[in-house]
Amino acid sequence: MKTSEMFAAHPRKLTMDVTAITECINVLVECADVCTSCADACLGEQAVQKLTKCIGLNLDCADICQTTARVLSRQTDPVPQLLRTQLESCAVACRLCMQECEVHSEMHQHCRICRASCQNCEKLCQDLISRLSEGARTTFL
Repeated sequence: MKTSEMFAAHPRKLTMDVTAITECINVLVECADVCTSCADACLGEQAVQKLTKCIGLNLDCADICQTTARVLSRQTDPVPQLLRTQLESCAVACRLCMQECEVHSEMHQHCRICRASCQNCEKLCQDLISRLSEGARTTFL
């Protein structure tokens, strides 16, 4: 909710769908937290050697999601190409993390949770990319 309040308090009138941006930021932050927790849970498993790729992708995805949320939060004179590229990178990170968690999801509930979070985050990133592309034609940004 604070993100919406910050956008409402912004000294410039934002020319974008604030609700879509806010929802995406919230999902990005949640996904970053879930991925970090999944990496930690993987480290606690007995067969941690079998989870090294998952741990690495969890941590990469968490960092990329967190960075994407911060970039989207800065809305003074945003550069649509930069936003689109960051969202595309995030969608790829989420997809790869989701696929790796799928491999381990039968054995580990934390991987099932992470898979679902990454899937949702990838979808919202793709949705926002579509809105940015449409906006390029209709002054979305």
